[in-house]
Amino acid sequence: MKTLKTILKEQTKCDVVWNDRFNVYAVNLGSRKEAEEIKNSEEIKKYFDSEIIEMGSRVFLNFSLNQKGFEYGLRFAMQNRFGFSSGNVQVEFISANPTGPLTLGNGRGGVYGDVLGNILEKAGNKVTREYYINDAGNQVEILGHSVLGDDEGQYKGEYIDELSDKILGGTPIKVGQKALKIIFENIKKTITEMGIDFDVWFSEQKELRDKGKVDEIVNWFKEKDLAYEKDGALWFKASEFGDDEDRVLIKQNGEPTYFCVDCAYHKNKFIERKFDKVINVWGADHHGDVARVRGFVEALGYKKKLEIILTQFVRLVKDGKSVRMSKREGNFVLVDDVLKEVGKDAFRYFMLTRSSDTHMDFDMELAKEQSKKNPVYYIQYAGARMQSILAKSEIRSTKSETISNIKILNSKHERNLILRLIQFPEIIEDISKNYQVHHLATYAYELAKTFTDFYENNPVLNAETDEIKKSRLSLVAVTRQILESVLNLLGIDAPEKM
Repeated sequence: MKTLKTILKEQTKCDVVWNDRFNVYAVNLGSRKEAEEIKNSEEIKKYFDSEIIEMGSRVFLNFSLNQKGFEYGLRFAMQNRFGFSSGNVQVEFISANPTGPLTLGNGRGGVYGDVLGNILEKAGNKVTREYYINDAGNQVEILGHSVLGDDEGQYKGEYIDELSDKILGGTPIKVGQKALKIIFENIKKTITEMGIDFDVWFSEQKELRDKGKVDEIVNWFKEKDLAYEKDGALWFKASEFGDDEDRVLIKQNGEPTYFCVDCAYHKNKFIERKFDKVINVWGADHHGDVARVRGFVEALGYKKKLEIILTQFVRLVKDGKSVRMSKREGNFVLVDDVLKEVGKDAFRYFMLTRSSDTHMDFDMELAKEQSKKNPVYYIQYAGARMQSILAKSEIRSTKSETISNIKILNSKHERNLILRLIQFPEIIEDISKNYQVHHLATYAYELAKTFTDFYENNPVLNAETDEIKKSRLSLVAVTRQILESVLNLLGIDAPEKM
C-alpha cells in the first residue's frame, strides 16, 4: 500500500503539501489545463475530490478525501508495519567515551538515535542499534593516571574520587582498564533507565585492534595508493575526497590516530557486515570529524550509504535560567540526575521537542509538572481517557466495524480526527527519509489535541443513536491503537489510568 500523499505525488509529479487549516492536500501547478487533466484522472477520483484554485498567474489544485479515501487511509494507518523500504540499516548512537558518566548531550543523541531506529523499523527496515565502545588508546592510561592522582591525569570529578576509593593501586594502564569497566557498567545502567536497548556493543579493542583490523586498513590505504609518508607519519589523501587537508593515519610514534581506527570501523560496517545504510548520530563537538570520515567512506566506495547526523547542545533551564544539577561534573549535567527528577517518559519526549540540529532548552520544571501544561502528561491523559471510554462500553474488538461504519462519522471533529489518524503513516514515511524525528513528538501532541476536541464535541457513550455510538467507539478504539503505536515508537509508556 501507498500513503495518500504518495499517490498524489506520483499522479501530479509535484511536491504535495498538507494544509491543516482547510484539511486538504495542495499542489502548485503550471497551468489550468494541467490541473484539469489531473482533476479528471481516474486514479485521482478514486480517493479524492479536487478543486482548482487560481490566484493571478498561479494555479493550485486542492484535494480533499472522498469516502473511499477516508476508508483507505484509515486502514493503512492501522497496520503494524509499513512497507516503505526494506534495507539493512545500522544506527550508531551515543558511543560516548567510557571515561566518564553520560551527560545531557549524550542523552539527547541517545533518545534521538533510539527513536530514529524505531521509526526506520516501522517503515519496513531491518535496524541494528549499535554503541561503539572506545575502550582502547591513550585515554585509558590517562584515566588510570587520573584515578591514581598523578600529574598526567586529565579527568576530574566526584566519580574519579569514587574510583580512587575502589581501585587500590596498580600501573596506570591496569588501573585505567579497571576504571573503564566500572564506568561502562554504570553507563549501561543509565542507558537502560533511558529506555534504550542496543543490539550490538562494539568494542574497539576486541573487534578492531585485537583482530588486526587496524593493520588491515593501513595496508588497504597503501595498496590503493591513498596514503603517503611525511614527517615520519602516514597520511591519508583526504583532500582528494572533499576534506580541506590530508589527515594523519599513523603518528610519528607508530600509534594509529582515532581517525585511522574509525576508518577500520567503517570498513567493518560496509564491507564485512554489509549494511545498506549507516547512520552515525554524533554530538556537535564531532563536527570536525565529519569531512574526513565522509572522505574515507567515499574512497571506500560507499559515499551515498553514509549519513552523519550531529545533535546540538542541551541547556537545562528553570525559570528561564541555566541550572546545574550538581558540582561534581563542573559544567556538565548528568543524564542520571535529570532522569531521577523527571522520569523516563518526560526525559525522552522533551529531548525530541526540537530538531536535532538546533540548540535546545530542557525545561525541568515543566517536565515534572503533572498537568495539561506538560505535553507528555497531556498526551498520556488523552490515551487514558480513550481507554476509560472503551472500558465502560461493550465494545472490545472494533477493527472491522471501524471501516464499515466510518461513513456515518460526518461531523467536523470526527472527520478531523480521522484525517489526523490518516497522517500517521505519512509522518513515518517522511521521517524515514529526512530523519526529522521531532515531527513524531509533535504529531503525538496534535493527535491527543484532536482527540480531545472530538471528545468534547461528540458524546460517545451517550451518543444520539446506537449506530453512532458504535461508530464513535470504533473511532476511539483505533485512535487508542494508533496513539499507542506512536508512544511505543517514542519509547514512552501509554498508561491505561492516570
